[in-house]
Amino acid sequence: VQLQASGGGLVQSGGSLRLSCTARRSTLDKYDIAWFRQAPGKPRVGVSCIGSTDGVTDYADSVRGRFTISRDNAKNIVYLQMNNLKPEDTATYFCATDLGWKCQYKNIMSGFWGQGTLVTVSS
Repeated sequence: VQLQASGGGLVQSGGSLRLSCTARRSTLDKYDIAWFRQAPGKPRVGVSCIGSTDGVTDYADSVRGRFTISRDNAKNIVYLQMNNLKPEDTATYFCATDLGWKCQYKNIMSGFWGQGTLVTVSS
């Protein structure tokens, strides 16, 4: 599964961005898909996840109420809508999954990762 994240950019505090995760030569509808982020000098952390069959979503406490994950299986895309962005949201955002991986597992040790898209929020 070759994932590709896009949609990052520079935005002012309070602004919004929508990230997209697409796949080449694979369909995403069979996979739970997660978004992670990594700020400079900090470990990678999970941001959000969406289930494959039930569409159940999960969010890190730091983004709950501001970010919304969704999927459009017809378009083979998973979105991360980010509203009310804060400077501490600045990071490279990755989408990821793995064979048989489920959101409840939280972490992905190897799996399939997109190349990342940079989000910069200015104060």
